[in-house]
Amino acid sequence: MSVPNPENLLRHETSPYLLQHADNPVHWRAWGPPALAEAKATGKPILLSVGYAACHWCHVMAHESFEDDGTAALMNELFVNVKVDREERPDLDQIYQAALALLGEQGGWPLTMFLTPAGEPFWGGTYFPPTPRYGRPGFRDVLAGIADAWTNKRDAVAKNVDGLVRALGERARSSAGDASVAPETLDRIARRLAQELDPVHGGIGGAPKFPNPPIFELIWRGACRTRDAALKHAVTLTLDRMSQGGIYDHLGGGYARYATDAEWLVPHFEKMLYDNAQLVDLLTQAWQETKSELYAMRVAETIGWLRREMMAEGGAFAATLDADSEGAEGKFYVWTEAEIDEALGPDAAEFKRIYDVTPHGNWEERTILNRSKTMTLLSPEREAALADSRATLLARRAVRIRPGRDDKILADWNGLMIAALARAGFVFGEPGWIALAVGAFDAIERLLRGPDGALHHSYRAGKLGPRAMLDDHAALARAAVALAEVTGESRFLAAAEGLAAEAHALYWDGAEGGHFFASADADDLIARPKHAHDNATPSGNGVIAQALARLFFLTGRPGWRDRAAATIAAFSGELGRNFFPLPTLINAAELLERALQVVVVGAPGAADTEAMLRAVATAASLPNLVLQTLEPGADLPAGHPAHGKGQHRSRATAYLCDGPVCSAPFDDPAALADELAAR
Repeated sequence: MSVPNPENLLRHETSPYLLQHADNPVHWRAWGPPALAEAKATGKPILLSVGYAACHWCHVMAHESFEDDGTAALMNELFVNVKVDREERPDLDQIYQAALALLGEQGGWPLTMFLTPAGEPFWGGTYFPPTPRYGRPGFRDVLAGIADAWTNKRDAVAKNVDGLVRALGERARSSAGDASVAPETLDRIARRLAQELDPVHGGIGGAPKFPNPPIFELIWRGACRTRDAALKHAVTLTLDRMSQGGIYDHLGGGYARYATDAEWLVPHFEKMLYDNAQLVDLLTQAWQETKSELYAMRVAETIGWLRREMMAEGGAFAATLDADSEGAEGKFYVWTEAEIDEALGPDAAEFKRIYDVTPHGNWEERTILNRSKTMTLLSPEREAALADSRATLLARRAVRIRPGRDDKILADWNGLMIAALARAGFVFGEPGWIALAVGAFDAIERLLRGPDGALHHSYRAGKLGPRAMLDDHAALARAAVALAEVTGESRFLAAAEGLAAEAHALYWDGAEGGHFFASADADDLIARPKHAHDNATPSGNGVIAQALARLFFLTGRPGWRDRAAATIAAFSGELGRNFFPLPTLINAAELLERALQVVVVGAPGAADTEAMLRAVATAASLPNLVLQTLEPGADLPAGHPAHGKGQHRSRATAYLCDGPVCSAPFDDPAALADELAAR
């Protein structure tokens, strides 16, 4: 039977990743009913390739195989070839990454899976070279072997399908337990995770090394809770080494996805919105305790990068920057000694000493700028001179051919950055950062709501992507709560309640508890994933539990507490077996049990009110702090422990509420700061 539409159909898509492949000789299709119908009509298996625009090894496999006429001809003859942007369809990516893990293979991108015409997986891998190397079979050999199995060993294929589909269904069954996690259990988990620390360079394990912000937030919470210096050191060592290492862009700001080595020197040069959101948040929390000038600089510089390079339509944020430019990884970011000398002249010697610039470089005869050998900040005068040199080099770099940018707007990733900006703006006294967060939130609500009011996951070039998933509602609900806390605007609290209610209606598992990743009307999935595991981004169940907990404390409505507790309980049975992937859920459990509510009553913008809020922002790192501001004469809901309390001696007044008990009023910011620091 002839194949319908014998051409590459990706030119009709809006995803930058799919458009990268629109000129391949492969007859690519986007995932959807037409592609599945074609597979069923032809009887061919589906070759599913999942990647993303900033993925270096995705580019490598594309150049080696998908742009090769002979390989493409074999793919077109034997398979229905489907491309998926994992950022646009994280639901599909989760399902087929899980299937690959069930086959005993390490996941990652590009993901290469072979499916029945019904979309059921039976074999797969990640990157395949064109000919056998790296211990991997050649891609053409894989294609021939899979086609032979499909034609001549259908019983074996069916056995694989049955086992994988059954196992995928089982993965959606949560392991229930208690909503409450005992403080000693939290302490034990924090100390156990800290044991995985690289004692020299920070971070977890060896190469490749990822930032893992949720794990380090959990350890940081343990440090704040116990005053354990070793736990604090685990986090500050990691943040110091990352922030002075090559994984950080010392000219333009922002952190790369991960380091290929154990020393944070050589990044995989792509920059992701979600990594930088989580790191801004963690650096902000750590600064509240340490007052580290380095952390304050890195937060400001990363937000500067966000404003300069990541703004998308309407005030929202773009998704990623590519690792490659001009066909080479990292070319945009690295330098030769001669380039530094020519650009900086007499200032070059000092800059080269501080930033590890040598005649032969530190990576492929080039230099990745870093301060790993000179970690300590210098005098203000010398740091100012270095800043001038960095500005000169940034201007020189700006004329280079830039890496590609994926400018699609993702609801969940924007939600992570909005929350981080809101909290950083409050802590560092930067109202412009809060305004940036407000603008992005409003853009998401304006652009990513369909005609029926339903939230969508993505938006680009005037087109909405698929319907929203759990992570979208969760991250935006938490973002709205953060904006409600730092602005005092009731519209954000109402938005958070609306998003949380939508999440419950769309994703809640009424039989076993917890939220599914996709809604019940997602009709192109072979399974509905449900888990609380953090991956590159924090888990939707963990994030929604945090948002629900904060909604309870801000509104006093017990229904939100009950939903937070039920979400945590649905997965807490896993803690006894493997808590490593659950830090966001664990952090939510601590918040629900140990929140410290601070209510500030005062005239908005008045000097005494602002002084009280600055005390809250800067006194100490209190990850479980929930802030509410009231104008004089206003009151909290009846269920709130500070209900009925007002100003003391007609001055801005603060109350600290721990559980149902509130403190005597504070009208002296210094006294409030002392009390918060002692918590």
